[in-house]
Amino acid sequence: MLNRSLAICVFSCLFCLSLIAQEKENTIITPKKEVVTDSLVVISKPIDALAPAKAAFYSAVLPGLGQAYNKQYWKIPIVYGALGAGIYFYTSNNKEYNRYRDAYKSRLAGFKNDEFYFDVNGNQLQEPRVTTDGLQRGQKFYRRNKDLSLLITVGIYALNIIDANVGAHLMQYNINENLSLVPHYYLNNIDGKGNTGLTLNFNF
Repeated sequence: MLNRSLAICVFSCLFCLSLIAQEKENTIITPKKEVVTDSLVVISKPIDALAPAKAAFYSAVLPGLGQAYNKQYWKIPIVYGALGAGIYFYTSNNKEYNRYRDAYKSRLAGFKNDEFYFDVNGNQLQEPRVTTDGLQRGQKFYRRNKDLSLLITVGIYALNIIDANVGAHLMQYNINENLSLVPHYYLNNIDGKGNTGLTLNFNF
């Protein structure tokens, strides 16, 4: 009799607990109307993958145009100044090389009427101001400087293209404070509870 009463009590307690559990499961969880979002996260501008290629192409077509595309206008005078200096030295050395070469060819032909046989007033001299060996050395000197000036000018032109390409890359590189640890808060759609945490982002 005692065992039967005890069994009825235990069964009654279990039945009540099951009803309470079902009531909790049937309760609809309604999320809060206002969810506090993280105000520290700033959505960055979309990255244009073709921007570096465009900047390099523009600088290849017209030096300095890529820098203008990147809105780095202060670099344009530097580009044209460097290119202008290279072209100036190339032209100057080429002119001097042609002078010495023409005089040397005239000497080989047996003439004595090249410009080095005359003084600054146009009077002909018995002995030239520059000897034939000096003309050969002058040709080598100015030809070497002419070739060097051409290489430097081409190098500056290439650097102009590289600078525009790298500048476009760096303009899209995100260097704000959000790249480190950022706290965040979001609403869990399953249980309707808010979760907090930290986000660590790496961009390669």
